Amino acid sequence: MAKFKIIVSDPQTGASKVVELEEARANPFIGRKLGETLDGAVVDLPAHKVQLTGGSDSDGVPMRSNVHGGMRRAVVLSGGAGFKAKRKGERRRKTVCGDIITDEIVQINMKIVDRPAGAIPIALPTKAEPAQAPEQ
Repeated sequence: MAKFKIIVSDPQTGASKVVELEEARANPFIGRKLGETLDGAVVDLPAHKVQLTGGSDSDGVPMRSNVHGGMRRAVVLSGGAGFKAKRKGERRRKTVCGDIITDEIVQINMKIVDRPAGAIPIALPTKAEPAQAPEQ
């Protein structure tokens, strides 16, 4: 039983939208690779094209597009997702997930790469007005 939290980012506005998918609606993502382009209808954005850009599993281990396969493995990194250098030229062995989405992945990151003409971009959430104290 796959359950994903999908974060769809709109590079045009900088806003993002969260969609949670379970069971039958989540199945189109199983076996997909990072970098693939999908129809936006699977994430409630009809006529859009979205691209898989990353994700993480339940322990927060990030996916990497240059690590092949769908399971965790320890690799030597010198930069990129899952690595934060403490000094120049540093390389460390870190655990990362591969580039194939499996049922162990919990969060999937996507971005909009193509939108129909005249489509309304995802809007940034507006800040709620602070509550006014009642006047006496």
